[in-house]
Amino acid sequence: MNVRSEAEGAPKGPVRKRLARLIEPAVPRQARRAGRPEELGTSSGYGLPSGAPLADALGGPSAYTSVPVPRQAADARPAPGTAVPPPGREVAAPPQAHPEPAAAGQPGVAADPLEHPQVPVAADAAGVESLLRCWVRETGAGLAPDGTLRLPLDAIGATLVVPVRYWSPVGYHRFGRPRLEGESDSAPPMNAVALAALLGREAAHAAADAPEAESAALVGRVADSVQRTAQFLADRRTCPRVPDGTGPFLAGEQALLFGHPLHPTPKSREGLSEAESRAFSPETRGRFPLHWMAADRSVLAGESAWTERGRPVAADDLATRVAGPWPARRLPAGTVPVPLHPWQARELRHLPEVTQLLESGLLHDLGQGGELWYPTSSVRTVTQPGGTAMLKLSLGLRITNSRRENLRKELLRGVEVHRVLRSGLGQEWRAAHPGFDIVRDPAWLGIDVPGTGRLPGFDTVIRHNPFGPEDDAVCVAGLTAPVPAADGPPETLRSRLQDVVETLAQRTGRPRTAVAAEWFLRYLDVVVRPVLWLDGHAGIALEAHQQNTLVLLDADGWPTGGRYRDNQGYYFRTSRRAELEQRLPGARVGEASDTFVADDVIDERFAYYLGINNVLGLIGAFGSQQLADEQLLLAAFRRFLERAAAGTDGEPVSPLPRLLLEAGSLRCKANLLTRLHGMDELVGPVDTQSVYVTLSNPLAH
Repeated sequence: MNVRSEAEGAPKGPVRKRLARLIEPAVPRQARRAGRPEELGTSSGYGLPSGAPLADALGGPSAYTSVPVPRQAADARPAPGTAVPPPGREVAAPPQAHPEPAAAGQPGVAADPLEHPQVPVAADAAGVESLLRCWVRETGAGLAPDGTLRLPLDAIGATLVVPVRYWSPVGYHRFGRPRLEGESDSAPPMNAVALAALLGREAAHAAADAPEAESAALVGRVADSVQRTAQFLADRRTCPRVPDGTGPFLAGEQALLFGHPLHPTPKSREGLSEAESRAFSPETRGRFPLHWMAADRSVLAGESAWTERGRPVAADDLATRVAGPWPARRLPAGTVPVPLHPWQARELRHLPEVTQLLESGLLHDLGQGGELWYPTSSVRTVTQPGGTAMLKLSLGLRITNSRRENLRKELLRGVEVHRVLRSGLGQEWRAAHPGFDIVRDPAWLGIDVPGTGRLPGFDTVIRHNPFGPEDDAVCVAGLTAPVPAADGPPETLRSRLQDVVETLAQRTGRPRTAVAAEWFLRYLDVVVRPVLWLDGHAGIALEAHQQNTLVLLDADGWPTGGRYRDNQGYYFRTSRRAELEQRLPGARVGEASDTFVADDVIDERFAYYLGINNVLGLIGAFGSQQLADEQLLLAAFRRFLERAAAGTDGEPVSPLPRLLLEAGSLRCKANLLTRLHGMDELVGPVDTQSVYVTLSNPLAH
């Protein structure tokens, strides 16, 4: 993106001059160089049985219908007299059991800005919407009486006016292009970089502890994110069909073209060249051989609880097996292959400790080669379709808010949780919920420097791959992510969720909203309920946000089970320490892994990750993609939580359902403010890694 020319297209006058000063110094040199327009291709219930009455499952007909803001034009205000929901609410409508939302493409519904035929325009629109959703959530901004969003910018003495395409009770709003109030109608709308500059400046102005340097960094990362989104979108529009042999799991990992809907820089990956981004990104369906080093056993660190047919498999044996024949043929005697991401290998060679190990012969650089690996949605975890293992590699890139290098305590945590589950807990869990499990991280490798300990950057998780090539296991974030449709115009976006719901509706002859509600109820039953069981029964809470949660689908697309992944996201309740320690006597559970967390902190995090990010995010996806009435799904979620809180079905009771039902407000991670405070959410104590804000609880209001 050429930021200078974009800035010139914004409004003139004193406000515009101040805005230009905000933008220009903040864009990194590499972003200016890499984002030239020509490079972007432009000149500028719980298991409701199929067919069961929906109203009965929800306790009666819905009293509300989610009303999308009419979309006469992408940037138009709602027509005079049109009912627009006030902040945090939806417009009351005559009761309907199965309201059918309007779909894009119908008369009077304008094209989605994300479907603009010019890829850079569509990518920039996505960046604008992400920033605005973050700002609305984190500041509590609401709709004006005329149905627009009006954001006062006291730092520059102006007001931002934003057309609203859809207002969501859970925060998954859709917006048109913002303009500064008083601008000429002929002035071009504001782009994402200019908006980031304004919002960053406003945040710094409003809070003395928000440094302006971080506002400048935000602008650069927004530019980087938008540029990469354009690359991903252009690539996918060219080849929208899933390649043969990809499999449902990998296809879902490759679907997040726009990223987290409530993150200001969802695709920021500073430090990657365009060629590296294409090779190393799941969004471009990248694949690459790993870089391999051979480590003398005297410096090799590792641990394994991996078993096959009841027999333990050592970490070094696993590494040799995973490496395949190419590294094995090059291994010096007495060494073990250690995998590295190619980008990471290049960076590590500059470390003095690595140079010393190479010169002393304790480490040997074998180079890049061997079989191809495919990055998953996290970028750093790689897989092979049909393989027995995945590798969670260390990667020092700053992806969104954090550098993604593994910490030793996280590696220990993955093995520890695997052992706790093997102690009998996993068997108890499967008896209660046979369709759900954790994707295990039972082994790891690393390098320890003699006399000084762990050498950062080498630590690698060896993760069990439970998915066969045809297993329909898809992360929830990938399921709900819009991607260019395989059939139709290349700019048309559809999510897998849309395909599933509409196919089921056609097959059964039922309304989309009825199918969507049943799908949601089944999801609660086979994915959310098992996660609550683990907390209530064992005191283990999971950081089960949408990217860490996989749903298993049957041949028709109905949810039948789920999986959780991520060794960073386990929380042992301090109040349950004694019983957790009894599961592994003498193992000092949770100490080296730093897994015990105060109950009040767990409650806050669990409510955010499972309640807000996962379930409310799924509701928002149903609503914003016009598949269901959000208020109807919120009512279904309340009924589910009421039964879970009461232990109606004999389930162990987690504190979370009662919290979600009764709290007038909830604590929510603020990704924009976290970025503006320069925080790396993987570093430091769990209760201070991110900025959290308070928002109104849509389940209680």
